[in-house]
Amino acid sequence: MKGSDLIADPAGMHRVLEPAGVLPQAAARLDTRAELWPDELRIRVELLNLDAASFRQLEEASGDDMRAAVLEIVRSHGKMQNPVTGSGGMLLGTVEEVGPESPLGLAVGDRVASLVSLSLTPLVIEDNLDRWDGRSEQVPCSGYAILFGRSIAAVLPDDLPVELSLAVMDVCGAPALTERVVSWYGSPTVCVVGAAGKSGALSCAAARDAGAGSVIGVVPVETEATALRAAGLADVVVVADARDPVALSQAVAAAGGPADVSVVCVDVPGCEGGAILATAAGGTVVFFSMATSFSAAALGAEGLAADVTMLVGNGYTPGHADLALRLLRSHPGLDQLFRSRLAALPTV
Repeated sequence: MKGSDLIADPAGMHRVLEPAGVLPQAAARLDTRAELWPDELRIRVELLNLDAASFRQLEEASGDDMRAAVLEIVRSHGKMQNPVTGSGGMLLGTVEEVGPESPLGLAVGDRVASLVSLSLTPLVIEDNLDRWDGRSEQVPCSGYAILFGRSIAAVLPDDLPVELSLAVMDVCGAPALTERVVSWYGSPTVCVVGAAGKSGALSCAAARDAGAGSVIGVVPVETEATALRAAGLADVVVVADARDPVALSQAVAAAGGPADVSVVCVDVPGCEGGAILATAAGGTVVFFSMATSFSAAALGAEGLAADVTMLVGNGYTPGHADLALRLLRSHPGLDQLFRSRLAALPTV
């Protein structure tokens, strides 16, 4: 039976092979057939961007077998979803076919970045990842992916390098939600944990533009502190191990905290307690990292009698891609920080 003869679900449930009745993100296996349902579109994939938490976990678990690990995940599940972190990343490619009922407003030939997770995107890799050495989150590949009616994708801007656009769009949900939360307060003290990373640096810029009274950037090593200071994105930069609750809270306090808003953008587990301790009563903690244990955060706050609101950064806020690109263009230090990160990546 042809895909066009079947009823498509906008969320993609018609692509779920097992178990029945779940959304694609929760599925164990997706249907990756190239033929489209009426509201779908197919992208010829050029580059995958693995999320930081997933890449770190795979690197630690697989060592030199990163390529084999990713290929096996995609082959067995029909999508790129790390079985440990549950996360995936995003992709870049060119639209090669559009279903007649697709609501995404894209056309054949558009070069786009997907703004939905690879953990729910049907994906086929056709080149064995031969051009990837396993040392970079950005994975050159040839294959195809399917976007559903409720998927999101953005056409790449013409004025920025492709790799730079992808790096920014990969984490564009973080600055958008940071801007929203900071705007709830008058002139808050904002602490960004993991402030020299992609989502952290963008969140610093977003907090500043949204009216933060002070931005405290927390990084794990002095080299990142030097880069963050040079970028001018934080009022105070401190070096602290975010996995050490006491060390983190003391460092933030010494820098002018506790914070009214704490934004956690690290790619390692075990940072929940420190972020809670570093946040003032009545404040808000936003967790963006897929390494976060949300049960540890909830139970940790309860055990500390911490009166804080905790938010899960779901990666989507209306206008998030445009906001992130605007921040990049308006903050020269942010642009330089991103370009320096990309320049340090291994060539492929």
